Amino acid sequence: MGKLGLGCVAILVVLAVIIGISLAGTYNRLVTLGQDVDRSWAEVENQYQRRADLVPNLVQTVQGAANFEKDTLTQVTEARASVGRATITPGTAPASPEALARYQQAQDQLGSALQRLLVVSERYPELRANQNFRDLQAQLEGTENRITVARGRFNESAQQYNTVLKRFPTNMLAGLFNMKEKPYFKATTAGAEQAPRVQFNFGATPAPAATPAH
Repeated sequence: MGKLGLGCVAILVVLAVIIGISLAGTYNRLVTLGQDVDRSWAEVENQYQRRADLVPNLVQTVQGAANFEKDTLTQVTEARASVGRATITPGTAPASPEALARYQQAQDQLGSALQRLLVVSERYPELRANQNFRDLQAQLEGTENRITVARGRFNESAQQYNTVLKRFPTNMLAGLFNMKEKPYFKATTAGAEQAPRVQFNFGATPAPAATPAH
């Protein structure tokens, strides 16, 4: 083999090394971004679990109110049970939009049931005077806010991952390793992306209705 042949081989080897390093860097970046998505998802799960853990004490406290609506308590209990059945591998972000949709639906049902319980509880003076109940409400309000923040951060992490994943030629490398887009949390109804509103102005006097103009 002449000098020209050896030179061509050396160039090809250098190019192969450069391409290999570039592909390795791209792969490692996708892995890093994927880990960030999983970390954000773990925080979402943590906050949803925090809310679920409040339910037994909340239900127990409300049960002490005379003639409290049993249907409302049943809805909360059943919704919490459905959350436990909407299983996703702990600490790992959902792999498909369908899996995330099932998880979100179960969580939204529990959120709606808790909202109804809080609305109904305003009719019971003994609950409004119960410090334990008021403390649980405050914890629930804080948890709902944390859930909203955690979901927003998860969507941001998923968006960063998906943006890199779709770029050429990264998308070709992702296809080789079966790396797929991450699903997002989506609002199922208007305003669903906002945390449920929990008010504590039990003792406030409602403002008088405006007198219609004649």
